[in-house]
Amino acid sequence: MNFKKISLNLIKNLKSISSKKLLLNEPFFFGHEIKEIEKCIKDTYVSSKSKLVTKFENEISKYTKSKYVVATVTGTSAIHISLIVLDIKRNNEVFLPSFNFVAAANAITYCGAIPHFLDINKEDLSVDPKKFEIYLKENFKNLNGVCINKKTRRTVKAIIVPHIFGHSAKIEEIIKIAKKYKIFVIEDAAESLGTFYKNKHTGTFGDLGILSFNGNKIITAGGGGAVMTGNKSYAMKIRNLTEQAKVNHPYKFNYKSIGYNLRMPGINAALGYAQIRKIKELVKAKRKLFEIYKSKFQNNEHFSIRSEPKNCKSNFWLNNLELKHSNANLKDFILRETNKNNIQTRPAWILLHELKYFKDCPKDNLNVSKEYFDKIISIPSSAGLIL
Repeated sequence: MNFKKISLNLIKNLKSISSKKLLLNEPFFFGHEIKEIEKCIKDTYVSSKSKLVTKFENEISKYTKSKYVVATVTGTSAIHISLIVLDIKRNNEVFLPSFNFVAAANAITYCGAIPHFLDINKEDLSVDPKKFEIYLKENFKNLNGVCINKKTRRTVKAIIVPHIFGHSAKIEEIIKIAKKYKIFVIEDAAESLGTFYKNKHTGTFGDLGILSFNGNKIITAGGGGAVMTGNKSYAMKIRNLTEQAKVNHPYKFNYKSIGYNLRMPGINAALGYAQIRKIKELVKAKRKLFEIYKSKFQNNEHFSIRSEPKNCKSNFWLNNLELKHSNANLKDFILRETNKNNIQTRPAWILLHELKYFKDCPKDNLNVSKEYFDKIISIPSSAGLIL
């Protein structure tokens, strides 16, 4: 196999997409963002008391059809506060895939809880519901409405289900299984704003769902995240906890419990508010870019382009080439050559169970996760390549 020849052909195909700089996932600004930021500055309420935070939340709610939305300082903090509201405590276990960004696993440890790693399925690269169900039956028991790990004797209270690269997980199947074992479901929709599963927005199926507005996401607030839920009690508690658990009063200071300073600032919400109103255009551009890639690679001998799974209308947040045969050496060679030629590509995240600080965490057999770590190459996916 001629690695050099394969890489040169790939570089040629990628450079033919656009004359613009081929960055992995840069933000796209329409011009009206400056106007919203200026209004925020003139109003002087640039921190969390800004009305723009509420306006941004309302726009997210309107688009996703989530009944309640609470904006936070980061997507990671949205996961963290979700775990707190679900009463995840020290020595509880929380399920999540090993093929995943590190934020969710970190947030679990903030609560003193322990990540428990699951394998993925080949169609959407998120939790494999069939394998998950078998794993539960063989290794866990439902004792008085509580899921117990037979081996560690620890309580398992939640599963975090990511929608990887913007594609929807098999979320309904996973929720059905989780309910049998009294396990809460948090949807990590950090990458999937604009993605719908069976015509319903990702992040709105589970007990709680989270979004991210980091600079590499489909819309950005410079940073920031949000928690979505249909549960009023959860929403009220999250809102209060992200505001230091302060007792509402016009001028006195008193607090209900230990709280957190996690509310999104107004200056970020101003940027997010401007961006969310263009979400349909951004999704359309992302989907168009995928179609171009699809035409380029549909008959390629070495690669396929990852498509949206069944029942999913994806935002195609991050387009990915998939090596037709796992080959870590070829993958690494391509990553070096493309980046050397000013084309930003990257591998999938290092598998979380292989990080030294997570290596002793419980885990299922992770064969599919290992296979796809050696297959996936993320390629330039910025909406600005189209717009």
